[in-house]
This record gives sequence, C-alpha cells and structure tokens, in this order.
Amino acid sequence: MSDGGAIRATEQVPVPAPQPAEVRASRLLATLGVGGAVAGVLLVIAYGVTLPRIEANRARVLHLAINEVLKAPERYDTLYVVGKALLRKPPPGVDPKKLEQVYLGYGAGGRPVGFAIVAGAAGFQDVIRLIFGYDPKTHELLGMKVLESKETPGLGDKIEKDPAFVDQFRGVRVSLVGVKKGKRSSPREVEMITGATISSKAVIRIINDALERLGPLVDGYTQEGKG
Repeated sequence: MSDGGAIRATEQVPVPAPQPAEVRASRLLATLGVGGAVAGVLLVIAYGVTLPRIEANRARVLHLAINEVLKAPERYDTLYVVGKALLRKPPPGVDPKKLEQVYLGYGAGGRPVGFAIVAGAAGFQDVIRLIFGYDPKTHELLGMKVLESKETPGLGDKIEKDPAFVDQFRGVRVSLVGVKKGKRSSPREVEMITGATISSKAVIRIINDALERLGPLVDGYTQEGKG
C-alpha cells in the first residue's frame, strides 16, 4: 500500500521493435535495374502496337485538311521538297517520310487548283502546326486550318475555333499583314484576335515564312507547266 491507500500499477517496460534486415546496395540496384528494364520493354511493345494506329489517324486528318484548304479537289498529288525543287518521286534510297511534302490539287479536267503546304513554328504556348492552300497564279490563299496547337483556351485557341478569324484566309493575298480588329483595308491584311495577338501573329508569320521559302518552288513548278 502506498501513501493515501492508492496501489501503484506495475510499470511496463517497452519492448524495442525489431530492426529491419539490412538490404545490400547491390541487391537494391539489381531490383531497380530489372524493374526499369521490364518497364522499358513494356513501353516499346505499347509504342509498337499503337504506332500504326497513330500514323493512320494522322494520315486521315491530313487528308481531310488538304481537301478542306484546297476546296475539295478531285484529287491531289504528293510532291517532295528536295533541294530547290519539287519532285513527284523521292530520290532513290531516300525515305519519303523524311522529306518535306507539298500537295498539288486538281479540279475538273485535271486543272491545277493550288498547293497545300504544311508549316509550323512557335506560338504563345507551344508550336503551332497548320496547313494552308495557296494559288501561285493569283498569289492568294485558298484557306487555312490549324492541325496542332496548345494555345490558351478561350483566347489563343481562337486561331482554330473562331470562324471569323479562319475565314479571312480565303482569298487574302500574300504576303500577309496583321492589323487590329476593324482596321482591315487591304486584300493583304488579316484582322488579329483581340487578346491573342501573339497567336494571331504566329499564324501570319508561319504562312509568310513558308511562302518565302517554298513560294519560288511552287511558282517555278507551275511555270514549267507541271502544275
């Protein structure tokens, strides 16, 4: 009995927890290596399985875009940019997928209607990739369509979603000049999107740069009577 009649409880001595077994560094590295190798193999397999579908989808999207910017031609030919010339066939031994391509559309009776050109460059957020139709005889655009963009939703993405902006690229003459909304007074001018001038200027710059580089090639191809 303790003072005051209270009984002291027996104190429990804590039992130390068992120490985890030490894992050697070599075993840990081996486990990580095996795990990484398995993950790598699975990624390669998944890539190989999905690649044909991805390429087929890209080809379908491109086909639809060519028809859109060339106003539904009866057919079109794929031309390859090789040096300072456009060729109907890639050089022997050269993978055509590694060559830049331009598409020449034909209307009724085999009449050339214009070229579809794919180009891209940095926008506000990321690279903007687009396609546009061009008539070298009139030096006018036939249309424009954004293929890939990560511009700001609600602002920069209007370069592909705003019909008023996109429709301006039908019948406009090159080289293009960007102006503020309501200030258009020339067939070369394109009204930029309020709040998205960087994205708007990027589209204009992409088209101008592509035509500065490829314009002489398509002009020469037409003058030679090939298109």
